[in-house]
Amino acid sequence: MISPLAHIDPKATIGKNVHIDPFTMIGENVTIGDNTWIGPNVTIFSGASIGKNCKIFPGAVIAGIPQDLKFQGEDSTVMIGDNTTIRECVTISRGTVEKQTTVIGSHCLLMAYVHVAHDCVIGSHVIIANSVQIAGHVSIDDWAIVGGSSAVHQFVKIGMHAMVSGGSLVRKDVPPFTKAAREPLSYAGVNSLGLRRRGFSSESISHIQEVYRYLFLNSMNNSRALEEIEVNLPATKERDEILNFIRSSERGVMKGYIN
Repeated sequence: MISPLAHIDPKATIGKNVHIDPFTMIGENVTIGDNTWIGPNVTIFSGASIGKNCKIFPGAVIAGIPQDLKFQGEDSTVMIGDNTTIRECVTISRGTVEKQTTVIGSHCLLMAYVHVAHDCVIGSHVIIANSVQIAGHVSIDDWAIVGGSSAVHQFVKIGMHAMVSGGSLVRKDVPPFTKAAREPLSYAGVNSLGLRRRGFSSESISHIQEVYRYLFLNSMNNSRALEEIEVNLPATKERDEILNFIRSSERGVMKGYIN
């Protein structure tokens, strides 16, 4: 299952039933999980840990040193979960001294030409479409979708179940359960279709919509809106996820609805 034309460092750990095609290079201290398929012309540098049942397509480069002038050669890693697909020419940089690692979760799909920079943390079931460019220290939570050719500014956070429109410039945080579109990036409603597909009830979706009416449609600043939400809306897991996300935002959240 491993081509004699692949180069695998003796210090790499390769799981069971792993398929590695010709002209792929796997460096030292790399771990590849069981049943993973690695196509031709893939480069996996030292420090990468790749889970089980992954698929890595030609031209991908994983665990390259960060494109960060502060990087001084410190030991760092890339961690990729199980059942994740990495398509053609994706690049994923190692972490830096700040976090030491870049993380991609399980069941993710990174389409062709995606770049994930140093110290990013991407959750599970995330879809990142073609040619998305993600700067350092970005956080993307579970089940989020980022549309093709978008650019995500460093330190931005994208919440769970959010959907970012293709071609977006993501300079501010995108709260959970929302759709983000337009320029400048702004609230375009709740990601109702995605939530229904993932088993959210109509009642839960209506409650999320009500939370965002306070935040984005009632002409209140965020501090006042958060107070009103806590007083007037019942506590739920989704409500508290939104409140905690807004309060922990360091870059500030995207704008409200723009006509």
